[in-house]
Amino acid sequence: MVAREKVLKMSAKMCRLTSMALVDVVGITSTFFSLSVKNMEPSSTEGGAEETLLKNHPPSVPHKVILKHGQELEEEQEELAEHQPLEQEDLNFERWKRRPLPKRTLHQKIDDLKTYLWNAETNEFMGRSGKSWSLILLFYAALYTFLAAMFGGCMFCLMWSISPYHPTFNDRVMPPGMTMAPHLEGHEIAFNASDRKSWKKYTRSMDDYLKSYNDGTQERKNILCTQDRYFMQDDLEESAERKACRFMRSWLGDCSGLQDRDYGYSKGKPCVLLRMNRILGYLPGRGKPINVTCGVKKGPPEALGEIQFFPKSIFELKYYPYYGKARHVNYSAPVVAVRFSRLQYDTHIQVQCKLNGKGIINDSPTDRYLGSVTFSFDVGA
Repeated sequence: MVAREKVLKMSAKMCRLTSMALVDVVGITSTFFSLSVKNMEPSSTEGGAEETLLKNHPPSVPHKVILKHGQELEEEQEELAEHQPLEQEDLNFERWKRRPLPKRTLHQKIDDLKTYLWNAETNEFMGRSGKSWSLILLFYAALYTFLAAMFGGCMFCLMWSISPYHPTFNDRVMPPGMTMAPHLEGHEIAFNASDRKSWKKYTRSMDDYLKSYNDGTQERKNILCTQDRYFMQDDLEESAERKACRFMRSWLGDCSGLQDRDYGYSKGKPCVLLRMNRILGYLPGRGKPINVTCGVKKGPPEALGEIQFFPKSIFELKYYPYYGKARHVNYSAPVVAVRFSRLQYDTHIQVQCKLNGKGIINDSPTDRYLGSVTFSFDVGA
């Protein structure tokens, strides 16, 4: 209702302005007409007619008035157009919605697919002509040929710049860590001496570990070394095969699996094998052998009992340095066997064996295999 009244007021104002403009236009027209008539009359009455005309119609500025009224008229029309209500047809939003495409039948879809695969009218396969397909295939053939050549060139430069015998970058831990056999899940040795199934997996792991240390294999492939110093072979050519010192399985005594096939597990006297990790070119101990010790880490110390080492509790210098798998083909890393001959039954203890020597780290808080190995015993009768 308020909008309607406002529109009516603006319409009245617009009509008033229009009438004023018409009056001014009529006055101006009559004035110019009278002047034209007076110009045609004799000159004797020219002055008196002009004075009479000026008295009846005083001078004004009709052009400015017309501009003023016209400008106001345009402003009023714009204001009126802004408040003009929308048509009902403009409020029908359904007409602006996207109309759904008509559903196509399966036959029509198959026809479209056939046309896409081969258009007989334009001789196009999958939307492209023979010339277009030829250019695309030529482009990708050239692209992949270039990529293959670049990859091959990079690999050639890489293989040409590195040595297959001695790596230019060595990321192995220095100093070495230590591993053990049998290989354990959770580093726990738990069994009953009278139950063969409980310890059979440990003896099987020991057999697999010592297979390459059989006496016949060592005598056939390696040489007997008697010196108590590093076995240096740097004077040979880089590609020449290095000799390896023997390490006989029989030297492990009661933990060799030759006299006792069960490695003491059937008697409650288990054996474990310790080996120092191989590092290319590493000289452990700085001229002195690395020693091995074992002790209780958690649990009663008296539960560990007597400990025996085979053949010795040291890693001898004659097995070092290691020249890599490509040159030291028959290399056999030395092993220290530890037998726990008097373990206390039904007692859970945690044992730690360490490497001791110059340049050795065995107390790293972040790497438990660096210079030491930890495992637990839970032996039952």
